[in-house]
Amino acid sequence: MVWTIELTETAIRQLAKLDKAIAQRIRRFLQQRVAPLKNPRDIGRRLHGETLEEFWRYRVGDYRIIAKIEDDRLIVLVIEIGHRRDIYR
Repeated sequence: MVWTIELTETAIRQLAKLDKAIAQRIRRFLQQRVAPLKNPRDIGRRLHGETLEEFWRYRVGDYRIIAKIEDDRLIVLVIEIGHRRDIYR
């Protein structure tokens, strides 16, 4: 089962602002590690809180990827990408 990775406009802008090497590392992580999994929840962690429980986070070095997993369409929708000190604010 192969999952499709989609990015929101916000995530695309955030990725474009990052250093090229870091942006490439994040893209590679999503395509090589998340997309081919049977269940992308296996390597992610669920966020906590009333409004955040539907979101998952992935760790790539000091950067975090916040995503929503849509099982019915086999899509991992990337909501935000950022440094760990800023992403949860």
